[in-house]
Amino acid sequence: MKKHYTSLFSLGFGKFASRAFTPFIQKIINKGYVKLMGLDMSEFREPSSYLTLNKLFTRAFEKPRSISQDKSDLLSGVDALITDAGTITAGKAYQIKGMSYHIDALFGSHHQEAVGQVEGGEFINFYLSPKDYHRYHMPMDLQVCSLTHIPGKLYPVNFPLLRNKKDLFIENERVVIDGKDKEGRTHILVLVGALNVGKMRVTFEEAIQTNSDITEPQHYVYEDLWLDRGEMFGWFEMGSTILTFSQKGSIFPEVAINQKVSFGDVLGKIYNKENNHAN
Repeated sequence: MKKHYTSLFSLGFGKFASRAFTPFIQKIINKGYVKLMGLDMSEFREPSSYLTLNKLFTRAFEKPRSISQDKSDLLSGVDALITDAGTITAGKAYQIKGMSYHIDALFGSHHQEAVGQVEGGEFINFYLSPKDYHRYHMPMDLQVCSLTHIPGKLYPVNFPLLRNKKDLFIENERVVIDGKDKEGRTHILVLVGALNVGKMRVTFEEAIQTNSDITEPQHYVYEDLWLDRGEMFGWFEMGSTILTFSQKGSIFPEVAINQKVSFGDVLGKIYNKENNHAN
């Protein structure tokens, strides 16, 4: 199958971003990017210390960011902008206000049971801009049951496209993570690819190669794979979006559209059935 132009462009940019230039040239590239995008580097190394632009994109914290130790606190797993949030109704969520889509198409054929399980639950969309910290962390303790890599296009996921491109998330390449919390409730995390590099890395599944020659969904099943709340489980190479879908009554988010959040922020509560309240 012929590659879409968005994938070809992203491959080209990815080669540039992954190339290590001479220290003098790399310093100019890195500092220019930091200035152009307005990156806050206060938690990271000096821009010139990164050997490639891609290393700068995927930078790790110099010191771990502190998070709430209260396990009932729902964490933001990323530095991002919340572009929409609300209740999953009649199998639909919103990529942005006024632009709905069907989650069965987003999840893909391997996760159709989850469509009914999250009906009436909460969805939250997190947009990571090119200036954001690009690594993603777990918002709660989660058992990863399965994962599907669904190939697709790499349209930008910025506001103009969110408002005007129908089924943007469904057309784009994505990684669907199907999990259960400690109460056995379903949570779906969807990593959505985007223009420029177009790579999504998942630490627990190295077989995933996004923006590659794969043309059919690749499905992986896991036994007793638990990821801890706050644990880093991968990164975007350039900005993109994470979508979360949670079973009804499992979380009580307190978020607003266009709210800027950072990894470690408390975004609400996780319901605990044993105590009959969010403790």
